[in-house]
Amino acid sequence: QVQLVESGGGLVQAGGSLRLSCAASGRTFSNYAMGWLRQAPAKEREFVAAINWNENTHYSKDVKGRFTISRDNAKNTVSLQMNSLKPEDTAVYYCAAGRITTIGAYEYDYRGQGTQVTVSS
Repeated sequence: QVQLVESGGGLVQAGGSLRLSCAASGRTFSNYAMGWLRQAPAKEREFVAAINWNENTHYSKDVKGRFTISRDNAKNTVSLQMNSLKPEDTAVYYCAAGRITTIGAYEYDYRGQGTQVTVSS
């Protein structure tokens, strides 16, 4: 089992920045590709970003160039720096632990409870 706890969400104006953090405990953190997902009201949950054990990163087209994912294996944490935020980034953001498949998709085994990010126009 892996327990994931997100923090850092909040309300920000369009164009602003937020940094989300996720603390992991349980099974070996470095074994997992860590990721961030999000779910906006009335929409399906979607992939945002992932980082592999060797720090290779993957981003959705919507956030590439604005968001940066990073991890600290010594501290069992993963972060998401979000810049140039847009109202359409408003969602609940979830931290996840899983893997990146050979075709570049992200599959997760565990996810946290989520943290709300609201971007006002």
